[in-house]
Amino acid sequence: MPRFLTADELGNIKSVRYLPTETSEQKCQTKTLYDGSTGKKKKSTSKLAFSADGDTKLLAAGYNDGSISLFDLKEDDQIDLLRSWRETRMQVQSAYVGLSACQRTTYSCTSSGALRATTIAENDSDSLPTHRLGALPTRLCDWRLSHNQETFAYAGDEVELSLWNTEKAFVSDSTEGTTEAVGKKRKRGEQLLPGEIWRAKNVPNDNLGLRQPVHNTCLTYLYPSPVASTQHLLACTRLGDVRRYDTRAGKRPISDWKGIGKEGGVKAVEKGFREHELFVSDQASHVFALDLRNGGVAYGYKGISGTVTSLVSTPTHLASISLDRYTRIHSTFSLPDQLGQQQEEKGMVLEKVFMTTTPTVIVWDQESDALVKTAGGEEGAEADEDVWDGMKNVGDSDDDGDVNKNKPKRKAAKTPQES
Repeated sequence: MPRFLTADELGNIKSVRYLPTETSEQKCQTKTLYDGSTGKKKKSTSKLAFSADGDTKLLAAGYNDGSISLFDLKEDDQIDLLRSWRETRMQVQSAYVGLSACQRTTYSCTSSGALRATTIAENDSDSLPTHRLGALPTRLCDWRLSHNQETFAYAGDEVELSLWNTEKAFVSDSTEGTTEAVGKKRKRGEQLLPGEIWRAKNVPNDNLGLRQPVHNTCLTYLYPSPVASTQHLLACTRLGDVRRYDTRAGKRPISDWKGIGKEGGVKAVEKGFREHELFVSDQASHVFALDLRNGGVAYGYKGISGTVTSLVSTPTHLASISLDRYTRIHSTFSLPDQLGQQQEEKGMVLEKVFMTTTPTVIVWDQESDALVKTAGGEEGAEADEDVWDGMKNVGDSDDDGDVNKNKPKRKAAKTPQES
């Protein structure tokens, strides 16, 4: 059964395990793994990142005071602190906008553009962590590392969506003078920064010929790609728009879906495990499942009374945290095979648990996510295999060893901007 890890405004780390087979009414078991309130100064958790490498499970936590802690997560819901360090370039009123743990290396990025990669020795508890530094533009709102760590993407307030090569971002020659280069970016037009692979271009002017402001709030990678320069990305805005990008197709979005975020713009976005599945929350209390083929809302979740600030998807569930101090477990269902078909089954809130303090971020620990019959539907362990088997890398040819190559192919539906 899935286990989720949450962190809150006091620095506590808790586990929430969903147990739909239990006969008791309370189907979520909550346990505090780390008490962050024991220190002299309370510090809120900005970001969490989980990494699994064989039997080793690591959890990184970034705090609003600039510190980062790396924990070893045990099987018996025990947690050990391995290392702690601080981002010395953290500026006033800045925060972590990105955090990713990959085996023994932890990547972090602040809203002021301070990029850091910290590596700890595997079997040497006495050695100090090694750090590599990079510099990015300021006023960032979100930062994501790709699945293979070869690239990362960021976007922000008056900062267009940008794709970078991870290794080149830490080359000393490129970091020197980057701050000066960033300050002149608008004057240089299309010129890319050292280590930058691709940068989006603003959407066309409005009906009055006025430039549209760039207010990106969050982003995500859509599909894994083995080619660093070929990525499918998605960015959301403060106006509630969801924009899809294909780096091969140009710099402007290939799809621009207006008004998805109903109130206050889009707050959080997460790619689902099923094909064409995307989850979006806004600044009010709305959470929607979107169809990436046309940007249509497949269904929404009812009964949420606070702004959902963080989402995490598993092969069979969606989990969320909100400002009303609840962690919720949602059911999810596959989208119709063809556009225009009715969505027969719609997601619902399966369980919610009150967290006492306001949670700030949630992640999934990637444990087995098998389902039994619940109020939201009936699925088995085979559902996980079907999800993974049905996914493939974008750009894979149907003729390269595809056992289904003789089946008739459906013509892909065009998006509104493609037609």
